[in-house]
Parts: sequence; structure tokens; C-alpha cells
Amino acid sequence: MNRLLLILSFVLCCNILNAQDTLVKTEPPKAAPTKYTEADISIDSDTIEAKTFQKNFKKEYTDDDFVYEQKIPEKNWWDHFKEWLAGIFDEIFTFKDPQASLNFVAILLKVLAILIVVFVIYLIVKALISKEGQWIFSKDAKQKIVHYTDAEKNIHLLDFEKLIKESIDSGEKRIAIRYYYLWLLKIMAKNHYIEWDIEKTNTDYLYEIKNPAHKEEFTYLSYLYNYIWYGEFEIDEASFVKVENQFKKSLKTFNHG
Repeated sequence: MNRLLLILSFVLCCNILNAQDTLVKTEPPKAAPTKYTEADISIDSDTIEAKTFQKNFKKEYTDDDFVYEQKIPEKNWWDHFKEWLAGIFDEIFTFKDPQASLNFVAILLKVLAILIVVFVIYLIVKALISKEGQWIFSKDAKQKIVHYTDAEKNIHLLDFEKLIKESIDSGEKRIAIRYYYLWLLKIMAKNHYIEWDIEKTNTDYLYEIKNPAHKEEFTYLSYLYNYIWYGEFEIDEASFVKVENQFKKSLKTFNHG
């Protein structure tokens, strides 16, 4: 019985080994090679259009949106100065971050710049409407400033009646009007309507007059004087008489208050 089992086992093992060997050596059937002819070849008839770039096309891509590498600008002396100033204010006011102190400094510097510009404009305007502006406006400035010769620098010592008569006799009517105006200033200073000063302008004297009627009268006489003397217009006899009568009337007004 044992022999029979041993023989059957041997036969079974041989059959398994033989089957494995058969599986390994068996190859799948080979497919027949496909043969193509010229008729099977299709030709691409599509037209290929060549593309070209526009000239200087790169200039259209110079905006910040096309810059992918941002360069940090180098700090100059002004940037270092603002940072230094921001550090001082940060110690005083204790800002929440360095950028806040820099923003404060930027606003402060803008305000200071505006104030400086306003101050400079103020100085220019002041110079234009006062005696310092005469070198800018030449003729217009002359209409606001009384210029004096050496003989006229102390009007209190001059005999204006004599000077006016000599000017009229020699036909110099414009000079006569000038003497009338200086005579008027002498009378006004004598009666304390104004304080005489060789450096003062007609506008300065106008501000010193308190009475509105006197102020209006002096304004008109100043206009006549400026028009005739600085305007360099020839004045005829009839016009001269009218202006002369107006000055004589005002001399009496300011001489008696």
C-alpha cells in the first residue's frame, strides 16, 4: 500500500514539472506584418502662415506689470535724513511702527515747504507794494515813491512859493506841480496829519491820515501828481490852472485843519 502511494506521488510530480516546462516554452502566435502602399499615405495640404513680431514690440511691455524683478532703489542723503528725523520723532511721540514715524515726517516736511513758499510770496508782494519794489516795477514804483534831489531832501527849509513862481516863469509846469505836492507834504507834516520821512511813500502817508475826507482829498492829489510828474505828459495852460487851484485849495484845508 505504501509503495502504491509512493509511486502515485512520483508520477504526479513528474506531470506537474512537465506542464510547467510546456507553459514556459510556449510562445504566442505572431501577427502578420502590415504592409502600406502609396495610396495609404495622406498629404497635408494646409497652408502655414508665417508669424512676425512688430518692430519695437518690446516697448509695449515696459510697464510695471511686466517687470518681474523689482529692484530696491538705493537710499540717498535725503532718505537718510528723513529716517534720522523720523527716529527723533519716534523717541518723542512713540509711534506704533517705523513707517508711521516716516509718514509723519513726510507730512511735516510738506507743511514746512508750503509755509516757506507762502512766506517767500509774502516777502515778494510786500516788496512790490513798498519802496523795496521800485527796482522791479521802475515806472509803476515811481508813481508810489517821491524821489528827491539834494535841494529837496529837507522840504521844511524850502521856499516853495518862490520855487513855484520861478518854474512857472520858465515854462516848467510839471516841476511846478512837483513843488506844489512837496509843499502839501510840508503843510501836512507841520499840522501833524502825517510824519515826514524822506523814505516814506505816498501810500505810507495815506495810511497816516485819519479823517476820511482828508484821506480822499490826498488820494486825488497824489493821483494828479503821479499822472503829471511820473507820467511825463505835457500839461497845457488850462489843465495846469485847474490842478494848481486844486493844490491851493488843499493847502488851505490842511493848513487850517
